[in-house]
Amino acid sequence: MNKLVKNFYKFLLLLACISMVMTFGVILLGVAAREFLWDIPGLDAYAGYAIAATLFLALPETLRHGDHIRVTMVLQKLPARAKLVFEYWCLGAAVALSAYFAWFAARMAWISYTFHDVSAAADATPLWLPQTMMVLGSIGFAVAFADALISRIQGRTFFEESDGESARAE
Repeated sequence: MNKLVKNFYKFLLLLACISMVMTFGVILLGVAAREFLWDIPGLDAYAGYAIAATLFLALPETLRHGDHIRVTMVLQKLPARAKLVFEYWCLGAAVALSAYFAWFAARMAWISYTFHDVSAAADATPLWLPQTMMVLGSIGFAVAFADALISRIQGRTFFEESDGESARAE
């Protein structure tokens, strides 16, 4: 099961990478369009959708690598027993909040799909399409926090040390 979840994180990260390349392509197309005096409506909206998709889809893997901001200064000052309780509380609260956000994002995308909601920009894109990427990233984030909590309960490490963390430790 652990391998399946990690592959899910990597799949979402691959989608984030594709989305980032798409962002670059759309921005490059916009620059070229301005140079050649072309009018391509909605390019700014598509760049925004791709950037949002990149951010949301990368959430689980960046959490696993410990690249999210965590308050370790508080944890370092606590006694071992209080530190353990505080970690469990924080992970439990994070699971609850991220699961609620994933549910809310899925509900929002479903409502956009049901009511045929479209972008107010010139592209008139059905909003459920870009919102789907937000839903996938949010679900992945909730799964990652649940995985972190389960890993902590089982005594396994969830957070891998990132390059930035090792550079700060030296």
